[in-house]
Amino acid sequence: MAEGSSGNNGMLYMIVGGLVVVVAVGGFIMFGGHMPGQADSKTMNIKVEVPAIEKK
Repeated sequence: MAEGSSGNNGMLYMIVGGLVVVVAVGGFIMFGGHMPGQADSKTMNIKVEVPAIEKK
């Protein structure tokens, strides 16, 4: 067995754990992202009109 190689894996575990969390959150958002008890989203219609410019 290799000696002296243990104890340096903490940073690797933290990076892999962070990637797992990012993938889990990304998947949750991509596939709906609805929490139980969350209010339904409401739609809003917005109308933007550009003023007419008179040609001379």
